[in-house]
Amino acid sequence: MKIIFTISRLLLGAIFLFFGSNLFLNFLHAPMPTGTMGQFSGALFASHYIYAVALFQVVPAILLLINRYVPLGLALLAPVIVNICLVHILMAPSGLPVAALVVILWCLVAYPVRTAFAGLFQKRVSN
Repeated sequence: MKIIFTISRLLLGAIFLFFGSNLFLNFLHAPMPTGTMGQFSGALFASHYIYAVALFQVVPAILLLINRYVPLGLALLAPVIVNICLVHILMAPSGLPVAALVVILWCLVAYPVRTAFAGLFQKRVSN
């Protein structure tokens, strides 16, 4: 199981480092999508909000790759992954297989460190 965890952590980190870096450096040169997805992407680029998205992909990816603060990296990636899934469900269904792969990898990496998230699932907070 440790090997699966390590491979999943490295693969998840590599995916987000690669695609997050692409948002900064634009080395893939993909054409702008059309329709609703194109409008959404255009707004992200025009407002420069895409750089915040890239930052929240690159920093946790580095944490995963160097095997430091893995729960923090997972916590930072979780909302990004939710947004990726929603974008692909609502606007670009062709990307759903990759989104599903990322969700599976996230779950595989999160399982061994699940105790780090135990405090989030408390019914009440004691004062």
